Amino acid sequence: MTPAQPLVEVRKVWKSFGDKQVLRGVSLALPKGTILAVMGGSGTGKTVLLRIASGLARPDAGEIQLFGTRIDRMHEEAMLPLRRRTGFVFQGAALFDSLSVFENVAYPLREHTRLSLGEITERVHHFLDLVGLPDTDDLLPAELSGGMRKRVGIARALIVDPEVVFFDEPTAGLDPTNAKLVAELIAQLRTGVCDTAIVVTHDVEFAELVADQMAILMHGQFADQGTPAEIHRSANPDVRRFLAGELREI
Repeated sequence: MTPAQPLVEVRKVWKSFGDKQVLRGVSLALPKGTILAVMGGSGTGKTVLLRIASGLARPDAGEIQLFGTRIDRMHEEAMLPLRRRTGFVFQGAALFDSLSVFENVAYPLREHTRLSLGEITERVHHFLDLVGLPDTDDLLPAELSGGMRKRVGIARALIVDPEVVFFDEPTAGLDPTNAKLVAELIAQLRTGVCDTAIVVTHDVEFAELVADQMAILMHGQFADQGTPAEIHRSANPDVRRFLAGELREI
């Protein structure tokens, strides 16, 4: 039996900014039903890799495939049908400050579908309930805590029924209680909403709660990839130091 085509595939990707070489020939494949945690210290290029894998940024060299279609040289307009099959949760949630919670979550539906107001309202309330934020329709982002903003961002990403979700540091800046809530939410989502994701994080504990595959990014390349158990048995001394919390910037 032929193995299924990965939903996301990154092949030998290079990226630099000025004199700084951030990614050096990175490759990954994300099969359906997998949550991959891309980990590493600050400044290692995790977010750059996530943006390239999702089509939000272009590599200097290498190939990106999304749902079996090469996208790294595709025009923005041609990419739209593929992009609508994905969700992206930005590190700072990236909510529209002047829009209410309801309008923030409804935004992708208004932009990309022809659903009636009744259908939009039903979907928005369903996903706000799902992330534990009922009765918040009229609140503005400034009235929300950091954890609530993250959850609104997750609801907005999920409302289009994505086949893959890209999460950029979903627990960054959150206290341990809120970080655990977000981790539990992401783990719960895979059982009914979206079972395939790439999660960028520096938080080892969070990654262990949500991911079934891990990849440790160091010096522009993956130092190790595998299941959480395999990563914890890594023979790479830098990986072991990272997991022990001794290596935060690389």
